[in-house]
Amino acid sequence: MTNTILLFIAGLIILIVGADLLVRGASRLAAAFGISPLVIGLTIVAMGTASPEIAVSLQAAASGQGDLTLGNVLGSNIFNILFILGITSIVAPIVIAEQLIRKDAPIMLGVSLLTLALALDGNLGWLDGAILLLGLGIYVVFALRQSRAESRDVQNEYAQEFADKEPHTAKKTILNAGFILIGLGLLVLGSNWLVESAVQIAEVLGVSELVIGLTIVAVGTSLPEVATSVIAALKGESDIAVGNAVGSNIFNLLGVLGIGALVAPGGVSVAARVLQFDLPVMVFVALVTLPIFYIDNRISRIEGSLLLAYYVAYVTYVILRAAESSTLPAITLFIAFFIPITFIALIVIAIRSSHAKGKTSQGL
Repeated sequence: MTNTILLFIAGLIILIVGADLLVRGASRLAAAFGISPLVIGLTIVAMGTASPEIAVSLQAAASGQGDLTLGNVLGSNIFNILFILGITSIVAPIVIAEQLIRKDAPIMLGVSLLTLALALDGNLGWLDGAILLLGLGIYVVFALRQSRAESRDVQNEYAQEFADKEPHTAKKTILNAGFILIGLGLLVLGSNWLVESAVQIAEVLGVSELVIGLTIVAVGTSLPEVATSVIAALKGESDIAVGNAVGSNIFNLLGVLGIGALVAPGGVSVAARVLQFDLPVMVFVALVTLPIFYIDNRISRIEGSLLLAYYVAYVTYVILRAAESSTLPAITLFIAFFIPITFIALIVIAIRSSHAKGKTSQGL
């Protein structure tokens, strides 16, 4: 068991290093060819931070571990919103850009609902994968077109973070191309080790690969998003912090799961319990962002704490379910945890928003 855990940790470290090299090389190479920092942030960096999920899901799908592919994607999406935005807003309250409120968050909800609809027959086959990948292509084109209309403040924010400040020489170009190749190689190696060790851990613990995918694999492959969002929040770059989490969720469903459905022999099977609980929770998580984002255009520390409470409740249930504990069934857990927390969250947000507006009126 010790060797398996060490293999898992080593695979995870290699994945993260590979993702960092890939993002660094691709971003600098793109800047050298005149691509704007905003486009680099919205596409190359977003896809690069999701590359661990892509690598692991492809490896798992090709090896016939479809549950690991599905668990990784669903777990990462739930983790990205509940944990990453929760912990990031606790570090520094996040201001939400209008673009995220009016377009990206609704798109994330729409894509989540699409995935649920495609999975209702219990399998995500090649046709479902093709539909998801087509959606990814449409989304990328949409994001690039929208980037031209972004405000000067947002463009400057991305320029500060992603603009290449190094001189563009032939030596630098070769070096950055080398970073990309090495990064891709490390992603392949790291995903191989991570999937192999994850399957072994599931066997030793007597739990399903789905549970491992929903928890430790999902958390591990999402670490690049954690780093990107927290660092961006500390720098006051809230558009990048939130955009990274929301964009990664959209890319995970359309790209990672789409590719996995195409590659996996016979497609990715969707268990009944996933349809009854995990997929609805992912949709619910996407849905709950709308009122939080919309009411006062920010995520406060209180709201961040509530998002973390969601994540604790979800992981607790997954662990108890894996242990076949005689606990509340899924629907009862949903009523007992998620719905009360949601009402509390909305009441707190509404009161705080009303109080803020009252102060503004008095000031006038």
